[in-house]
Amino acid sequence: MRVISALSLITALLAGQVAAAPDKLIIAGQLLDVRSGELHAEQAILLQQDRVHSIMPVNQLSTEQQQLPRTDLSAYTLLPGLIDMHVHLTANPAQHGYRRLQQTPARQALFGVTAAQATLQAGFTTVRNLGAAGFTDVDLRDAINAGEIRGPRMRVSGPSLCMTGGHCDNNLLPHTYQASSDGVANGADAIRAKVRSNMKYGADVIKFTATGGVLSRNTDVNASQYSLAEMQALVEEAKDRGAIVAAHAHGLRGIKRALEAGVHSIEHASFIDDEAIKLAKRNGSYLVMDIYVSDYILQEGEAAGILPESLAKERTVGQLQRQNFRKAVKAGLNIAYGTDAGVYTHGLNARQFNYMVQWGMTPLQAIQSATLHAAELLNWRNEQGQLNVGVLQAGAYADMVAVKGNPLEQITLLEQIPVVIKGGEVVKTP
Repeated sequence: MRVISALSLITALLAGQVAAAPDKLIIAGQLLDVRSGELHAEQAILLQQDRVHSIMPVNQLSTEQQQLPRTDLSAYTLLPGLIDMHVHLTANPAQHGYRRLQQTPARQALFGVTAAQATLQAGFTTVRNLGAAGFTDVDLRDAINAGEIRGPRMRVSGPSLCMTGGHCDNNLLPHTYQASSDGVANGADAIRAKVRSNMKYGADVIKFTATGGVLSRNTDVNASQYSLAEMQALVEEAKDRGAIVAAHAHGLRGIKRALEAGVHSIEHASFIDDEAIKLAKRNGSYLVMDIYVSDYILQEGEAAGILPESLAKERTVGQLQRQNFRKAVKAGLNIAYGTDAGVYTHGLNARQFNYMVQWGMTPLQAIQSATLHAAELLNWRNEQGQLNVGVLQAGAYADMVAVKGNPLEQITLLEQIPVVIKGGEVVKTP
């Protein structure tokens, strides 16, 4: 009988029907449930390797569980590790404009090592990297996953896709150089091929530019890039491969086209109007609006090499984007946290929380945008179909941050996070 029981247990474990026993313990003074907004006092988070095994009140721990190795954070409030859905970890914020011409992909990858560490230390345990030359973000992700360097979990796009002369193209050199960026493709068939190529070389997200951009030379933020048919081909190809699609779009026409094509998220969304807000809501699309970065561009950008035409564009974009962010929040749109870090200094990602609260969100909504809602957009799930990141629940990665105080009352606490845990490992302590 004992032999049969043991064999049954082994079979069940191999089938994933029985959870392995926890091997360590974290004690939280308070634990924020990002779904309900409730704070639960004196909670025990039981871990099994790099996952959450279970969560229960401290006074319900068994004698055996109380003997597990523990990290005592009873003086702190814990919440899930934060997620930034729009970063450029291999981009040096001190190298804008023509200075970018000096940056090889190898040099960008090396810079990404320090940027990844700074981002993790800031409490962002997961990021979505949207745009990197030479697949440097793929290599950075793989080095982190291999344990060679420390950094956040990454979903990466590789080179952004765009039309000739588009926001992601190399528009800094004269025509005699015939310079073109990795992601340039024109026409539906070429765009499909580029999506396939990006995924062949390791991208798990597809990003394209649906309008001009602030920081690109000789592009109009209001001008649409790619026809609707081209966008539809891109989105269909990506979805066939199981990839989510992010569309850089400032101008209204490009925003609407991208939404009609079925993208998962609109990045920036600066000139969005009521009609496009309704379309995004009907589609279930997300907005990722980087409403902090404008201050950096206008205050520090010239010293970092940002071109005069880019500074002029930002003066027309930044404030309107914030006003439209308020409208989107009021309309109840899906909003995920994204900062465009890499345009500004890596590790300062959390500065945007306070701006989001100033422009219409409650502190809980701002935190949800960087945890639960970002995770839902990222759609990174475990074998049971549950979210892997952005939540603290059984089966999710044991990624969390701890602050002293209540971030629902003081959102700026998230700007200086003293404790960061990734995969059950404490990677930052006071």
